Amino acid sequence: MSAAPEIKATEEGDDYFHVRFRDPDQFDEIRTPDWADEVSDSVVEGSEVRTGQAEDSDEWLVQSVLIPKNQGEDRARDQAREIVEKIND
Repeated sequence: MSAAPEIKATEEGDDYFHVRFRDPDQFDEIRTPDWADEVSDSVVEGSEVRTGQAEDSDEWLVQSVLIPKNQGEDRARDQAREIVEKIND
């Protein structure tokens, strides 16, 4: 299993913990693709994955994962890591 990148920040929103793996400023475009939603929902229902594409690159990388707030912050961070590891496999 591929290791997830280091978590850069976790921010608490109204409904989600926003677990950031990469700075959004490093991407030209950020999307929430359906295929990643299927992977994230297999770990925790209602989660979302945001992917970004850097300038001059065809590669899409996980920028952040949104985990429902009812999971708690520590668990949200663990689940976000698990989601990224599944995507990187």
